[in-house]
Amino acid sequence: MTNNLATPPQPPHTAIARRPLALGALGLLGALVLAGCGSPPRRSGDAAAGSAPPWQTRTSRTPPLATQPPLELDPRGREEAVALATLVINTPYTYGGNTPQGGFDCSGLVYYVFSHVAQGSALPRRLPRSTAEWAAATQPVDDAALQRGDLVFFNTTGALFSHMGIYVGQAQFVHAPSSGGTVRRDSLESSYFRPRYVGARRVFAPV
Repeated sequence: MTNNLATPPQPPHTAIARRPLALGALGLLGALVLAGCGSPPRRSGDAAAGSAPPWQTRTSRTPPLATQPPLELDPRGREEAVALATLVINTPYTYGGNTPQGGFDCSGLVYYVFSHVAQGSALPRRLPRSTAEWAAATQPVDDAALQRGDLVFFNTTGALFSHMGIYVGQAQFVHAPSSGGTVRRDSLESSYFRPRYVGARRVFAPV
């Protein structure tokens, strides 16, 4: 996670000397976000008793539209997507991974699931790989219309789409959370994910 603690002022010559290091770190962070999940969450807390659903506490209610021609997979694949995601629960997290044998990162899990769902479909282009690419190629979904098989996104690093998972119903989603962890099911209403939730997006064609 990003450390937001303020740093003490540095003498001018020290600040200048450290600036290239800071720029290099920012570049590395950007590369990590594009390649996989950036710095995905390491744990989630329990939902507070009586806490509101995430769509009632989210501050942003106008998520951006797709910036590329949106993917519109056959909506009959929704249940297949949920089943595939559930089957790989407990697979180890591997940064850059997108197979059950090699492990998954968050966007690699999504890529694996929808690669299978899309088999036999005439897609105009390859499926997205990174979280940012998935967000760019999918349309936002109103939280009241969230369905099984939709994608859910989180801001875990300061970037709008830095983590993602597959919604499986009842405020639950499946995702690959962090190094040292495994693919698991978590709640959108957990104390960790609820404030970091930035919305859902649709992979499937509207019915």
